Amino acid sequence: MGRRRRKVIRIPKKKLPRIFTCPGCGKQAVRVEISKEHTYAVVRCGSCGITDEFDIKPVFKEVDAYCLFIDRFYKSKEQLVK
Repeated sequence: MGRRRRKVIRIPKKKLPRIFTCPGCGKQAVRVEISKEHTYAVVRCGSCGITDEFDIKPVFKEVDAYCLFIDRFYKSKEQLVK
């Protein structure tokens, strides 16, 4: 007699997001386009139209560029308040 086989539980790998939340309007509409040969990123909101373009390192992904965009957005807001 044989014993029962254990059930194999596969854990799905988590993927990085492609569309992000806009800090201006709050909707899920921010898309990041990275140009590898020119090492710059363009961050654009499809809803309210906020656009930013800046240089990045070649190893950066979309998430890293989005984080830089968020930092720059809130820093500019902070300077406007002062």
